[in-house]
Amino acid sequence: QVQLVESGGGLVQPGGSLRLSCVAWGGIFSRLVMGWYRQAPGKQRELVATVTDGGGTNYADFVKGRFTASRDHTKTTVYLQMNSLKPEDTAVYYCNAFDVQVRPRTDYWGQGTQVTVSS
Repeated sequence: QVQLVESGGGLVQPGGSLRLSCVAWGGIFSRLVMGWYRQAPGKQRELVATVTDGGGTNYADFVKGRFTASRDHTKTTVYLQMNSLKPEDTAVYYCNAFDVQVRPRTDYWGQGTQVTVSS
């Protein structure tokens, strides 16, 4: 069982920055693929970025060059550094994890943290 706890959301002006954190409790962190998703009101949840168990990253086109995902194995934490924020980045951001060695795949989710980009 993996528990995920996000933090770092808030209100920021367009062009500003925020850093989200997600602490993973339980499980074997080195085997977890970590992801950040977001859901805006009235829209489907969408993938923002992933950080693989090996540290590789992938990003949605709409955040490339602005967002950076990373992980710290000593703190069992994954981060999402968000720069040059736009109003359209406003959403609830969710941390996601699954163990690459467990079949069938079981997804774990955090409770979400609100990010609001507005002047």
